Amino acid sequence: MTAISGIEIPDSRLCRDITAFIRDTETPLLFHHSSRVFYFGALAGKRRGLTFDPELLYAGAMFHDLGLMPAHSSATERFEVDGANAARDFLSSRGINPADIDLVWAAIALHTTPGIPEHMHPVVALVTAGVEMDVLGLTYDHYGEAEREAVVGAHPRTPHFKEDIIQAFYDGIRHKPQTTFGNVKADVIADKEPHFQRGNFCSVIRCSHWHG
Repeated sequence: MTAISGIEIPDSRLCRDITAFIRDTETPLLFHHSSRVFYFGALAGKRRGLTFDPELLYAGAMFHDLGLMPAHSSATERFEVDGANAARDFLSSRGINPADIDLVWAAIALHTTPGIPEHMHPVVALVTAGVEMDVLGLTYDHYGEAEREAVVGAHPRTPHFKEDIIQAFYDGIRHKPQTTFGNVKADVIADKEPHFQRGNFCSVIRCSHWHG
């Protein structure tokens, strides 16, 4: 296992099973992205002095995008819920405590809902922290250059990662656009203020500190 600033994937049967399952099920793009999410999330937790179970964080990080894969994508649920449900089934089959499963479920289901996970259990907060770092680069300067290079060295980004991840999202949700209904507050402001410009996820990705 690669250790980065004292953080490494737990060498447990559960984590080995998760690694094998996700590696065999997801694309290399999503597998390496999810692995980086674990490292960036765990490094953020260490920096903040948070106490968390690394196995549960690993489960949340690795399953968080599984709902983008056709074999695990339902016709009506948000992709986040599909991934959370798949993680719940996987962990249940291995006898994991139901309360721990609920934490992982929430971490996955909420990872695209900013402003909420950061106030929840560290496992929930840190999955989102890892995603926000790897995809959006929101906390880029919170990590040392050596840490960033070590994480990317262990789990490389594709040469055009920003466009590749946007395409992966599109491919995973385009068959159920009704599930993308989301932040109603932005809809209300846009309805009342014609010149309001809502934030754009893809624009933030493209403008992030990350290259590629």
